[in-house]
Amino acid sequence: MSTDPFGIREGEIAVDLPAQFDAGLYYIGRIRTPWTRREDCPRNARVSDAVCTIELDARWKQALQNVETCTHLLVLYWMDKSRRDLVVQAPRHYHKEQRGTFALRSPVRPNPIAASVVRLISIEDARLQVVGLDCLDGTPLLDIKPYFPSTDAVPEAVVGWHKERSGPE
Repeated sequence: MSTDPFGIREGEIAVDLPAQFDAGLYYIGRIRTPWTRREDCPRNARVSDAVCTIELDARWKQALQNVETCTHLLVLYWMDKSRRDLVVQAPRHYHKEQRGTFALRSPVRPNPIAASVVRLISIEDARLQVVGLDCLDGTPLLDIKPYFPSTDAVPEAVVGWHKERSGPE
């Protein structure tokens, strides 16, 4: 088995990627976390109590108006170190059980967009202190949105293959 943390695990399947991209996006900042290696990142952002910093590019500072009134935010970020070609994965925490990429929350996906609901601790200038992230230090920030429990939470949602397991999804 490869020792490359971004390599292919036993049982995984990769595909050829398209020759060109369909869209562009702007990184609006960077996320500062204590984790510099993939294997050190929490497997689930909800199990970490680490205070992380979202450093918003100064041009977007005015977009933070009224964000201080939010207790929780939805943070979208780009897992820039992740592979993008796997269609079947063998997650490290699932004892070599294979899963389709779209059945997982893995950072390995065609477009490595990740999302976490974070608790907002404070805002100073264009820096947000938050709890609830699971990414490498320096990860590019895509967007920040208010978390609305009335529309964003679906308590009856089920991930069938995960239903029998204990712990946070």
